[in-house]
Parts: sequence; C-alpha cells; structure tokens
Amino acid sequence: MTDRPFGTLADGTPIRAVDIAHGGLRATILTYGAVVQDIRLDGVPHPLVLGFDSIEGYLRNPSYFGAVAGRFANRIGKGRFTLDGATWQLSTNDGDNHLHGGAAGFGTRSWKLVGSTPSSVTLGIVGEDGENGYPGRVEVELTYSVEAPATLCTSLRATTDKATIVNLAQHSYFNLDGTGTIRDHELTIPAETYLPVDSGKIPTGAFAPVSGTPFDFRAGRRIGEGFDDVVDLYDHNLVVERTKTGEIHPLARLVSAKSGVFLDVTSTEPGVQFYGGQMIGCRDAGINGEVYGPNAGLCLEAQLFPDAPNHADFPSALLRPGEEYRQETLFSFGRI
Repeated sequence: MTDRPFGTLADGTPIRAVDIAHGGLRATILTYGAVVQDIRLDGVPHPLVLGFDSIEGYLRNPSYFGAVAGRFANRIGKGRFTLDGATWQLSTNDGDNHLHGGAAGFGTRSWKLVGSTPSSVTLGIVGEDGENGYPGRVEVELTYSVEAPATLCTSLRATTDKATIVNLAQHSYFNLDGTGTIRDHELTIPAETYLPVDSGKIPTGAFAPVSGTPFDFRAGRRIGEGFDDVVDLYDHNLVVERTKTGEIHPLARLVSAKSGVFLDVTSTEPGVQFYGGQMIGCRDAGINGEVYGPNAGLCLEAQLFPDAPNHADFPSALLRPGEEYRQETLFSFGRI
C-alpha cells in the first residue's frame, strides 16, 4: 500500500491517493468521492476504468468518474419523498429531479482515510441532518479490498440517528479494451424485467419484460448489436431481483473480445443501473491519454431502484436508528 498526495480542493482540503494490490490486480483509490481512480490487471497494457491523473480532472469533468454516489444514488422525482407522514424536499440538480445525493453528494466530497493495508483501504464520511434536504445524520464506512482471484470488493455500511433513506452505488466507468468506445463489448445481465422511465428518467412504476426489447441482455450480446440506434438511450435500472435479500448474486458480465478481458459483477443489491456513457464529454485527457467522449465507458451500478421512496412495491431504502445499511459488491476481472 502506498499513500500519496493527489492535489487540493478549493477550500484547502488535501486529497490522497491510496494504491492497493493483491495477486494480479491493482487499484488506486482517492479520498475525493471515494473514487476508484485506476484498476490494472497483470498482463493487460491499459486501465480498465476511466479516470484522471489529477484532482483538477475530476473537478473539471463532473461525471462521477469512479465515485460512490449517495446518500441516495440515482434519481428521486422532483426531489420529494414522504417518510412517516412528513414530506421532505431535497435539493434538485438534474432538472427538476434529485440525482446522486445532490450537488454536494458523497461522490463530490472528501472522505476520511480511516485505515489501510497493502490490499485494502477504509474510508468514512458523514452526511449531516438536513444536508441536501435529507433527514438524519448518516455515518458511512466503506472498505475497498483486493482479493484473489483479481477481485475488487466494495463493502459499504451506514447508520443513522433519525429515520432517513440510504442508497449507495459505486459509479466506475468500465472499458475493458482501451479503445474509445464500449459499443463492441458483450454484456450479460440476468434480468427478466426493467424499469421504464419518463422524460426525466424517473421510473413510471411499471416492471416491463425485457423480452423483445433493447434491454434484453439475458443471453449476452454485443451492446450495439441490433440496437445501434438506442445505445445512446441506455440509462435504466434492470431488475435482477425484486427484493433485497442480502445474499450476493450475479448482476452482470462484461466481456471484450478485443482484449480478452472480462468483468463479473456480483452484489447484494437487487438492481443494476446500466448507463452507456452517452453523455461523457471531457475537457481533459484521462489516465490512458484519451480525451473521453460519448460511450468511452459504461457504468454497471449495483443499487436499489431509482425513485424507490416514491414506489411502495420497490425495495425499500428506509433506514432507521438501530438498523444498519449494508452492501457488498464485487468486481471480478480475468482473461477469457
């Protein structure tokens, strides 16, 4: 493990970069946004995620590259929800909607470096009562660990002193072949249904069958295959499970035939938000020297469902005092 400076925020807060490794996998974690800045697999000449070599790159290109989104990842319609009979108005930073915890969400703040080993790092952050409109003081602890075989494990815990909502998601953009697009990657997601959305990307509340639609990845296929005209629309939750059981299960498999690298995502979470990266438009070169453009990477965000507090039949994001939010998500890499 190495711990080194990675720049300074405008308010003077120093940001650190922590390198962790085990076996054939290495990762670099930032205290800014709990960002996964880089992932490298032995024998592969290019990074497997999009990232930047300086804190300025993240500040100038605010697309949650590698960050942990929260206190509620994804969108809440109109930024409003009701809890125990009271209506709460959150900040809105995505048109009329609330996205990824608001403009000052966990993915855009400095986390505390709690501890580290050669193969792991633990970070912490606090969301104060009233922050971005949320009720309750929430304490979050996150551990990234590299474990055999070539797996980056993400372990999240959260507690609160007042009833609130919590939904966290790791927001890395993956590109397994080092090219400027993910359209030729093959994706498998074992979801029978997905959540249709309105014009603001808020779920309508329906569970729609994937069969016969561009959201059917059950058998595995090239992302653009047969649906090139809709690749730029992918930003939807695919329903792998209807409830959160706490058991780890497969969420997605991503394969690059060009590089021979695969990624398996397994998680305790019931949904995976597949985002094709169509809105990427960077001003600075990334860690591979490329200025990232549309579809340069894709996200597979393990999480509860978007707008969950406003849908009684979605898995609940409610967290009360004395309870603990828990999430385990594993990113396992290898060669086909």
